[in-house]
Amino acid sequence: MYIQVIKINGNFPGPLINATTNDFVHVNVFNNLDEPLLFTWNGIQQRLNSWQDGVSGTNCPIEPGTNWTYVFQTKDQIGSFTYFPSINFQKAGGGFGPIRVNNRNVILVPFPKPEDEFDLLIGDWIQNSYQNVRELLQQEWRSTFWPGVMLMNGKGPYGSWNSIPYESFTVTKVYIYIPFFLLLNPSSNVCLYINTGKTYRFRISNVGSAFSFNFAIQNHKLVLVETEGSYTNQIVLDSLDVHVGQSYSVLVTADQDEADYYMVAAPKLYDTSADFLVAKGILHYANSVSTVRGPVPMGPDPFDIDFSINQAKSIRWNMTAGAARPNPQGTFNVTNVTLSNTFILHGSNGVINGVPNYVVNNVSYLTPSTPLKLADHFRNGSGFYQLDKFPVHSVNDVASYGISVVTGVHKGWLEIVFKNDLEDEMDSWHLDGFGFYVVGFGEGEWTPESRNTYNVYDPVVRSTVQVYPGRWSAVYVYLDNPGMWNLRSQNLIRWYMGQQLYIRVHNLDPNPAKERPPPQNLILCG
Repeated sequence: MYIQVIKINGNFPGPLINATTNDFVHVNVFNNLDEPLLFTWNGIQQRLNSWQDGVSGTNCPIEPGTNWTYVFQTKDQIGSFTYFPSINFQKAGGGFGPIRVNNRNVILVPFPKPEDEFDLLIGDWIQNSYQNVRELLQQEWRSTFWPGVMLMNGKGPYGSWNSIPYESFTVTKVYIYIPFFLLLNPSSNVCLYINTGKTYRFRISNVGSAFSFNFAIQNHKLVLVETEGSYTNQIVLDSLDVHVGQSYSVLVTADQDEADYYMVAAPKLYDTSADFLVAKGILHYANSVSTVRGPVPMGPDPFDIDFSINQAKSIRWNMTAGAARPNPQGTFNVTNVTLSNTFILHGSNGVINGVPNYVVNNVSYLTPSTPLKLADHFRNGSGFYQLDKFPVHSVNDVASYGISVVTGVHKGWLEIVFKNDLEDEMDSWHLDGFGFYVVGFGEGEWTPESRNTYNVYDPVVRSTVQVYPGRWSAVYVYLDNPGMWNLRSQNLIRWYMGQQLYIRVHNLDPNPAKERPPPQNLILCG
């Protein structure tokens, strides 16, 4: 069976975009598909420039047979990110790739320079064309055609199909020779051999559609150092949970016997005895003479939510490290902020006019023919959407469609509580244009008293947060970036079927220093 794949420059996944803090990046997209296309830059904050965000609320699509050039700046950012198609369910067909934003030379990285860096894009893959799946979504829930298989960098699991390539990374173990006489006996010619391993940085991203996964490397420790633009306190892990849309950097030292070892990504909340659903690659030592041995490391119980939550709470911001700026990350903290507003957002599903949908507070987002950003600029939104009609504090009694746009107070602090009302599946939420402080996780219903459980001392800053089944996650975000910004589920089916809205952060000052004007190559539609 052959499945259509969206390639970029002939490659799947697409090529690396390798940039440095404050670079201007130009990406010319030629749409050779037979349908409209947009790309979004997941986690790149588009400072003062939501015109380049590449989602349906900000850009008209690139029509088949045409091209369009994105120009964006990696302003005041470092870290690991991804890009992917944002409309027409195309991400399920590929089209994704890695983004690195490196430190400027004048700002130190808070760990020794690794021997090499590897991009590792892992995700579930639907064994059906994305066009067929999006048609099915108008009739049935995802369980009808799920699961598929897990891929590493677009490659199948090691050992599953003899004719299918698998992912492999080569690492090196080195030996240091110390003359023994330097230690004990000056007259001895014996040398002491001390083996040590070179250290490698793995930038791991979940580019899948629905499954969180747990990642591990057989017999090797993972040292967590970064997530989506933030340096973290360095913690040593046996395995790492990575949720849909998230990216992490871990350091791996080649300090084991020279052999081959499994790299494994096992889905969460799923029976992993179905071996085909576990992504498997190989960590290969340069002088290895043996293939992988022993059982495949499967990590924690995939249904152990407490393990995952405890690990999430242990991921803290490195308060002393600089990142995009020379001053420490801890300079920017939330120990004493004044909140301008609180949004409480319930993600769930519902049926509207006989059609299955995903909803936020019982509203399923309806994409207008004219992008919101365009309507806002030319008509101040008049006739296209009603600002703040969407309920941000309550759940509507009846599920309905709506063009959901809410006000974000410019330079105000917004608290967002994401509630996953479904008891049997993970969710994750992403906000374009910003990083947010992940201050809390909890179960049951959120109340103002839940703030007493928040970590406001050193919460990690990232752009995507997981929301566990039947539980809530809370974030703080400083709305200093004017624009029309997409707030969405990173679960592709939920996103495509309506679990999203837009936050309009508006500044009346026309000064380009506040927000950039439309680009000269702006596409008009609607």
